Amino acid sequence: MAGNNPMEQFAIRVLHPIPPVAGVDLSFTNSSLWMLIALAVVAVFLYAGTARPTLVPGRMQAAVETIYGFIVSMMDENVGPNGRRFVPLIFSIFIFVLALNILGLIPWVGAFTPTSHVAVTLALAFIIFGIVLIVGFWKHGLHFFTLFWPKGVNVALGIVILPIEVVSFLARPFTLAVRLFANMTAGHVLLKVFGTFVVALGSFEAIPVVFGVLPLAVNVALAALELLIALIQAYVFALLASIYLNDAINLH
Repeated sequence: MAGNNPMEQFAIRVLHPIPPVAGVDLSFTNSSLWMLIALAVVAVFLYAGTARPTLVPGRMQAAVETIYGFIVSMMDENVGPNGRRFVPLIFSIFIFVLALNILGLIPWVGAFTPTSHVAVTLALAFIIFGIVLIVGFWKHGLHFFTLFWPKGVNVALGIVILPIEVVSFLARPFTLAVRLFANMTAGHVLLKVFGTFVVALGSFEAIPVVFGVLPLAVNVALAALELLIALIQAYVFALLASIYLNDAINLH
């Protein structure tokens, strides 16, 4: 049955067709809708936490300040004082990816997880990669290419290391994108499979407690685990972005 297909939840559906421009389909899809919903949720969250700041913060203000302080600490640790100017960027990346991940876990409303599609995660990764290149060349000029030639290495060893460093650098957006995409996809597939078990096995009249409740308990545990993974993956995405920025700012 199509309704039991665990991959059906990842289907892109066109909500409002738009004529292609230069061969590119610009139709408004369910993925586009949920990215806009995530932006709206983030905007409301930030507005509620910063619109009327008080000396003794309320819950929303404390939540925003805690997340922002966490990102500041991460940037100080990974980049140093020069990374403070990029805190708003990493904060925005973290909270947007987190919103995308968590909204996809909402049941019964046709929720969609854009980060379960590599096209979305790759677009985010290329934005970060582009910023890293811009920062690197803006700050160091052509000296930025010394990133691929470790300091103090002799010529013979450098010739071997150079292509490895270049390939490793160019692979960064792909590894960054695939890591987030793969984790979110795998988690949602597991939730769907065990959710199907709850319905299918719970329909047995003989000992329904064993066949129904046990898969349900496993699914609840998986949902909690997936929520944790959503948080961890947003953190890892932001953490790696800060590390890549460190290479562009401080070289090595």
